[in-house]
Amino acid sequence: MNRLVAWLENYVLPLANRLAQVRWLVALRDAFITVMPITIAGSLAVLIKSLIEAAKVNLGWKTFAFVMQPLVLISNVVWRGTFSLFALFFALTLGYQLAKNLEVSPLGGAVVSLASFTMSIASFVNLKVRGVNLTIHNAFDISQLSTTGTFTAIIFGSLGVVIYAFCLHERFMLHFSTTLPRAEQEAFDSLVPGIIAIFAVGLINFIFQSATGTYFGNWLLKTIQIPLVNMGQGFGMVLLVTLLVQIFWFFGINGISVLAPILDSIWLPAQNVNVTAARDGNVPPFLWVRGSFDVFAWFGGAGGTLMLIVAILLFSKRSDYRTIAKVALAPGIFNINEPIVLGLPVVLNPVYFIPFVLAPLVNVAFSYWVSIMGLVNPVQVAVPSIMPPLIGPFLACNYDWRAIVLSLIDMLIALAIWTPFVFAADKIADADKTPQFFTTQY
Repeated sequence: MNRLVAWLENYVLPLANRLAQVRWLVALRDAFITVMPITIAGSLAVLIKSLIEAAKVNLGWKTFAFVMQPLVLISNVVWRGTFSLFALFFALTLGYQLAKNLEVSPLGGAVVSLASFTMSIASFVNLKVRGVNLTIHNAFDISQLSTTGTFTAIIFGSLGVVIYAFCLHERFMLHFSTTLPRAEQEAFDSLVPGIIAIFAVGLINFIFQSATGTYFGNWLLKTIQIPLVNMGQGFGMVLLVTLLVQIFWFFGINGISVLAPILDSIWLPAQNVNVTAARDGNVPPFLWVRGSFDVFAWFGGAGGTLMLIVAILLFSKRSDYRTIAKVALAPGIFNINEPIVLGLPVVLNPVYFIPFVLAPLVNVAFSYWVSIMGLVNPVQVAVPSIMPPLIGPFLACNYDWRAIVLSLIDMLIALAIWTPFVFAADKIADADKTPQFFTTQY
């Protein structure tokens, strides 16, 4: 065990530290976090509509459904203003966060990122109407404004901001009197860099469209985004990311945050497709999405540490462990695990390395195959990460009671994995309390 921990510390920990310091990855993570209100608001609209529809179809509450129709219409308006424009909002937040990390004007970066993104999903669209091929010029593909355009926003939004920041750092700007108000001075400083960045991205898109006959967003969707999202449905890929999250966390590095660019880039678009399908009354196409990790494996936080708290309260005889567990119980119910992970600690504690890694892997594997067999609805609603276990899966799976059963089984499995190591920790503590003998000479 000590050799394994030493190997991970020598080879994996430096990689995690380097990833955590890459400014583009940090900006990407923060951008996804910033746009979370848009995701949650759109998902709440889906929940409201689904609840009213379920009451009408399953319970026969037709009068209730009729009375609640205004709320359904309001939810549709919320949807159109939030989730259906996800990539648009994401391009703004990514530009802001990346510009801030590159130490240039965040608002200027947000504008450049948005312009760079929209240029990549526009110009002309080829349509086939009644067997006739038509080309519509100066058009936007509005489907790319939703989660479909996320990868395009990442690539061209980042490219535009990087060019913009480079020009600012190289002082490619108009110089005016320093007596100008700060807002005007920043606007004039950003003028030339912004123009250079936007025209550079425009030139790239023009060349690409002239060479391929299609706009970049459409090409990216078909050749990279869809295959990458489909790859994320593979069992091995799901387990690998789960393993890396746990290993990073074991060394005190928030694995979910470090790997957020991967988690959100691959599994969040799949989740958003499921949310859209549920809203339209269609069958969600993806079985494993971003929220699946949270509701079926990371209850109490990464590692399923809520079950560690329960195991300590049930079986541990150590007063210090029980005190920490009591303090950590309330945060753990809301999936906040820092009190137990850092307070016990679990971090860098060889006794708890195996269950900390193994419990989420087993839970993910079990839940994945249950989902494959169609025994539970896939996650199709985005719920806040602080939603307590059992309630979170029920809502995330669109009011599927089977999600509660699966989540409960996962928690019992994690409890069974954690419990022997809680007993082991008690025995190790008892062994350390060796008696000391004193001799007195007269």
